[in-house]
Amino acid sequence: MPSPLFADRPAPQPPERGTVEALISQTRQLRGEVDAVRRDTEPDDDDALWRWQRALCDLAVHQLDDLGAHLEELKAGRPEGSGSAEPAREQHRVPRHRQGIQNGAGGLSPGRVGSAEWDLLTDEVSWSDELFEIFGRTSESGPLSLDELPSLVFADDHTLLTAMVTECLIDGKPMDGEFRIVRPDGRVRTLHMTGEPVVDTDGCTASMWAVLRDISELRRSERAVRDSRDSLHREQHIAQTERRLVGELQEAVLPSWRGSSRLASRNGSAAPSNVAALDVAVRHLPSAADPLTGRNWYDALELPDGDTLLTVGELTGQGMAAASSMAMALGALRGMAVAGIEPGALLGHLNQLLDTSEQPALGSVLCSRYNPRTRTFAWAQAGHPAPLLFRDGTGRVLTPPDGVLLGATSGAAYEQADIRLRPGDLLVLHTDGLTRDGDTTGTDRDRLLALAPRLAGTRTAQECARAVVEEFGEAERTDGACVMAARVGGPGGTTELSEDEN
Repeated sequence: MPSPLFADRPAPQPPERGTVEALISQTRQLRGEVDAVRRDTEPDDDDALWRWQRALCDLAVHQLDDLGAHLEELKAGRPEGSGSAEPAREQHRVPRHRQGIQNGAGGLSPGRVGSAEWDLLTDEVSWSDELFEIFGRTSESGPLSLDELPSLVFADDHTLLTAMVTECLIDGKPMDGEFRIVRPDGRVRTLHMTGEPVVDTDGCTASMWAVLRDISELRRSERAVRDSRDSLHREQHIAQTERRLVGELQEAVLPSWRGSSRLASRNGSAAPSNVAALDVAVRHLPSAADPLTGRNWYDALELPDGDTLLTVGELTGQGMAAASSMAMALGALRGMAVAGIEPGALLGHLNQLLDTSEQPALGSVLCSRYNPRTRTFAWAQAGHPAPLLFRDGTGRVLTPPDGVLLGATSGAAYEQADIRLRPGDLLVLHTDGLTRDGDTTGTDRDRLLALAPRLAGTRTAQECARAVVEEFGEAERTDGACVMAARVGGPGGTTELSEDEN
């Protein structure tokens, strides 16, 4: 029987700009036109050509509906509901009534569909040429009868095909379903079959016709989309878990300052009259894209001998790897500082630790030790911005001692510098990244120095830190940054640690 199929046509090219909205509009317009053709076709149940044409129109409409749904998904972006409890097979299954004509494979032309009719009165079977191609059979081998058809059907789908054919022949129900076949060349293909029974004048089923299309590529694409979506959901879950762990690790390791708190002296008594303690405030400016990168740190710690450890730093990497390296580095730094190791030697030991770690990392660090009795600020740096000293309404950058990035080379030596501070002096320590992307108003250093008149009017370190944050802002930052303000108190003062709360 000749196949009443439409000629294959090349797929329309997408608009030059490739806008999804334009594709959706075109799909809706084409769907309406095909639907109009289907409605205008004069019905004639006795005409096999009309039945096939109507079936093809139905398939075209369903395919366009399916295409429109996928385009809407593409327009919406990432799939929602990563935590959905609905099974993946049911969640992503394309409804049968929306399945459309899909390109075949193995040499089949795009949009090729096969047709068949089984005459129950004469046992005559008619297959279109395309159906022979789909089944991988030669026309000389002849078409398969309904009894022979299961011989090529995938074993798990025998029951499904039998139920479809039985309901069509016995109950007069239209067929609409899919099953898999194993071709003679061993390839498994997925076919979608629609059809109806043809009844005689007595109301008995005389024959059955069907339209079959190879939807293997469609199902393969759906599996790829489903697997990609599941993979994306897993990645999102992993990322969320990692962010939570990074946040918890940061909270556990970094000082948790809320408001103001006093650090008592070792013996709990008041500080001697010759002690000029520090008022310290810290602000962390997170990245807008990823507020918990886990690689920036700050610390201010009163040491057993009464000195104060001040440090800020940053390691390469992000996520848990960076957070764990940060925790290791900060723990080692605190331990060596408590043991009385001076900043220069301390950075040398820390460099060796990072260089031999299982997770090598590069780091820029500023480590300092403040003696409140002599008001001496001893510091060393490893490829880090130098502190800024604000005194009498002006600011300047302290001359940095030599020091390379941590982890850059084995056996590196770090010089140490000392400076005698005065009551009322303000030190600003910071990491890179204060200036936001696209900001052309100056470098971190220049903009901080320009704040000197404003900082001179502040009374506490917390007001100084707030002024810095107001200058640089907290949004649209590619990477996180830390800023620490330390103001030298007068004799007999106390050390206060504070952090602004937002």
